[in-house]
Amino acid sequence: MPGPAFSSKPFKSSRAASKAGDFSSRYRASLSRHPFLLFGLPFLVTMVAGSFFLTPATALRYERYDHKVKTSLQENALGLKKERRQFDIREEYFRLSQKLDDDNWENKRYPRPPGDSDGIL
Repeated sequence: MPGPAFSSKPFKSSRAASKAGDFSSRYRASLSRHPFLLFGLPFLVTMVAGSFFLTPATALRYERYDHKVKTSLQENALGLKKERRQFDIREEYFRLSQKLDDDNWENKRYPRPPGDSDGIL
């Protein structure tokens, strides 16, 4: 009769044995002894530092909003919104297509900058 299918000893690979003294295992062991120092303090430092780093981004957001409000107030004061016509892309297409004269055009070549080849072989 063969032996048991599973041994009673847990399997320890050579990899696990070599990592017994690495940083993560030492950190986990010392975390149970000093939880605030190794978990709470870095968290608080991150929150405070993030607050200082995000302050300029928040200020920029509000400056852009203020600029948008000021320009819209100036447009309203000058009455520019009233005189604008509504823009319709189809209307612009038809208006521009009437201006085009496809039969009567001439290809004009502009002079090249000095020192640039003219492309003629």
